[in-house]
This record gives sequence, structure tokens and C-alpha cells, in this order.
Amino acid sequence: MGATPTPPAEGCRPRALPLLSPIVPSIVNSYGLNYRGREATPACYHEPAMPPLSVYIHVPFCQRKCHYCDFNTYAGIDHLIPPYVEALLSELRNWAGLARGHQVTTVFLGGGTPSLLSGAQMQAVLDACRASFSLVPDPEITIEANPGTVAPGKLEQYRNAGVNRISFGAQSFDPGELAWLGRIHSEAQVGEAVAMARQAGFRRLNLDLICGLPGQSTARWEANLQQALALRPEHLSLYALSVEEGTPLAGWVASGRTPEPDPDVAADHYLAADTILSTAGFHNYEISNWAQPGEQCRHNLTYWENRPYLGLGAGAHGCFGGFRYHNILLPQEYIKRLTSNEDPSHSERPALAGMAGRVAAASPVAGINRVEPAEDLLDTLTLGLRLARGIAFGDFKARHQVDLRGRYGAVLAETQALGLLRAESERISLTVQGRLLANEVFVRFMNADTTGGPVTVAGPAGAQAD
Repeated sequence: MGATPTPPAEGCRPRALPLLSPIVPSIVNSYGLNYRGREATPACYHEPAMPPLSVYIHVPFCQRKCHYCDFNTYAGIDHLIPPYVEALLSELRNWAGLARGHQVTTVFLGGGTPSLLSGAQMQAVLDACRASFSLVPDPEITIEANPGTVAPGKLEQYRNAGVNRISFGAQSFDPGELAWLGRIHSEAQVGEAVAMARQAGFRRLNLDLICGLPGQSTARWEANLQQALALRPEHLSLYALSVEEGTPLAGWVASGRTPEPDPDVAADHYLAADTILSTAGFHNYEISNWAQPGEQCRHNLTYWENRPYLGLGAGAHGCFGGFRYHNILLPQEYIKRLTSNEDPSHSERPALAGMAGRVAAASPVAGINRVEPAEDLLDTLTLGLRLARGIAFGDFKARHQVDLRGRYGAVLAETQALGLLRAESERISLTVQGRLLANEVFVRFMNADTTGGPVTVAGPAGAQAD
């Protein structure tokens, strides 16, 4: 996939942004990706020994890179897929000892376009997961797929390999919008892909959609939503278009060929979506994600709940054992590092001791750092507030030994007065307006920790409290 402001985090990659972001672009998005589309790393906290794990596997290949995408993805190198899969199998085996005793609850294959893998390659990757990790009896195993890259036989092979959830990057049902975005599929192929997935036995299905395109009317956006609902998905991920440095879209905006996306239009689209989807029986459980009852993406919840996860593949990020790390970006270098006989610690880098050294021996890391308590606390706060249920005071204190009301009382009072936050006896959560201006809330908490007090930040013109 590789899409707009967060995709995603559906898988994900963590990928999702508040729609109006006048202060900071984003803390983290749904697949663990930040605003720039590169995987972000929400700090993992220091849990008891052997906490459950999620596993993210990055597949960086695309038939064509979309005009808005700056994820770690590459077109025109499909010949590297076979050796890349072999490298993934090696990395998975490397983690077997270090992950022993942890139960893996979810596996998410994101990209890129994981649906470029053959059925046999998907089988090999998931067999390696089962051989290397202790999977729970009913793991959620998700694959991102481009509707233009699937066929009945391949989907049946994926399902037989153990994939039980599929996320299609629909993005739009309008031919002109799809062409403008640089998507390779047609609007008809989305429906065909969904039908093939159902026939193959997939009972859990997500569709990604993008709003806030220049010139996209609210009526056109609502038509996209209705066409998506007609396909009866269990889950929908909605993202606002953003302009990322180095993309064709950024060049178009800089040259005046296309206008900058309007955040107020994106906000109108978001509110329209929330009304339409709520009426259709979907619950907004995270800022950019809606699901039918019981159909939340369990993998994405790992990110929003700030729990540990492994990241495998080129450019993937992970958080394990009190450390967060990221792998080298280039697929060619990733393959070389994992299929050569070189020492994975690489002599040109300083030797790493303890857990950091063990992680670096399992994955071809480009960087690793210890998670400090202060950043862990803020990550729990900002990520947790993305969830509709918000943060329970008791849970926060049990995890961080900090009284949320005592430490951030002034921020809580200010954001409530602005209509961005609601406080109940047991928890805090964002209002609808708070979802639109979530970064306004987050920056206040961050500045309170930095300055010892709240900070006043102007919102966008015309913003109204909920």
C-alpha cells in the first residue's frame, strides 16, 4: 500500500493522523508509521517477563508507487522478492530464541504490496512464524492487498496458509480520483477483490479510503463511503490526504499544479463519515478506524495500547525488551545482511551488550535505543487518547506510578474547557472535536512535561468546540 497520512497503521503500519494538525504532524500512525510515512516507534513499556507480542512483517515491493506515498517501498525490483523472502525466513529464525516464552497474538504483513507474494511464499513466511514463535490458538493474521494484484487461486492459498484477515487499499471508488492518486486498480476491481476474498473464506475484511483530495466534494466523498459500505466490510480505515516531501504530489503542490489539501475540507469529510458509519452500525474505536462490534484490528490495538511488538523486514521498526529498533531500509542491503555469513553485529559498529546486542543479532538493525520512562509515559498518554475509550486513571497509575490528574491537572482543565477532552470519574477521552484536533491535545501534554505547565496554542480558524 503505502498511502496517505498514515495508512495503515490500518497496519495498520502503526498509520493514522488527526485530520487538522496545526501544531505537530503526528505522534504516530496505525502501522506504527509517523506523519512522514516512515515507521514510527511508539515506545514499548517495561512489562512483566514474557508479555504477549505482535509481529509486523514489511514487504516493500510495489508494482507502481502511488503519487502521495513516501513509505519505504520500491517499484521495479520484483526480481528481489524470492531472495527477500529467504532473508525474512532467516530473520524469523533469528528471533526464535529471543522470543521464546512470549505468545504471539497477531501477525501483520504490510507494505508495499504483500499481495505480490505468491501463495507458496506466503505459506513459507507463516510456517516460519509458527516454527519461530508460540502463536496463540486464534492469532489474527492480516495481509494488506492491492485490489489489482489478487486472484481467486492466490487468495485461497493465502487463506490456507493461515491468513484470516485482509485489508484492501481501495482509497476511492472514483476513476478520476484513483488515476490522480496513482493507483493501479479500477473501482470495479475493488468489488471484484472483495468478492474473491469472501469466496476464498475471508470473514474479516478492511477497506482503506482517503478523504480530503483537492477538489473532492463532500458528496463525492459520501458516495465513496456508500460504495464501500455496499461491499459489507467489517472494518474501515479512513485517512486524510497529506503532502509528503519527495513525493510527486509534493512536487505538484510546489509547482502550483495542484493546491494544498484543505484541512477544513478533510474535517468536513471526517464528520460526514462518522455520521454515516455510525448509522451503518460501525463504531469509531480509534481516530481513523471504524469497526463493527468485535471487529477491531487487534494488531493495531497493540500500537495504541503501547505494547511490545517485533518488526521484521527492510525498514521495519520494533519494540522489545525495553528497547526500540529499526532495520536497515534498502531491500538489497537487507538481503545481503541476512543471507551472508557476516557477523550480524557488523564490525564497523560499536559492540552492543545485553538485550540491545541480542536484538541486533536477530535483526539487521540500523539503530537501537533504550526506552526511557518519561517517553514511555507520554507515548501511553498520546497513543491511548487516540482510542475512543481513552485512558483509565487507575490503569495509567498502575503502569507508570503517576497520578494523571495530579500531574496534568491544568492541561485536563484547559482541554476540557476548549471542548477537546471529556473527563469522567474513571477515565479521560477525546471529544469529536478533540479527535479533529488531537495534536492540539497531545502538544499540551508534551509541553506540560517540558515546561512544568500548560501551553496555549491557537487552533485553526473557524474551529468550534464540540
